[in-house]
Amino acid sequence: MHALKLTQIGNSVGVILPKEVLARLKLERGDTVYVSETPDGVALSAYEPGFDEQVELGRTFMREYRDTFRALAK
Repeated sequence: MHALKLTQIGNSVGVILPKEVLARLKLERGDTVYVSETPDGVALSAYEPGFDEQVELGRTFMREYRDTFRALAK
């Protein structure tokens, strides 16, 4: 666990993430970070929360129409 302090950044308030946290989340300057509420508090993630659900819907669609995609690929 890391204790982070809020700091003034222009007219906003922000948090500076330590190098270890950036490395663990595989983040670099300019990347987007997602904050979501959890039963335990707040979670910080490098991945969009709804993305996994969208990927699974796409996979289901592709399995359902597998024969159609194969025919179109010829």
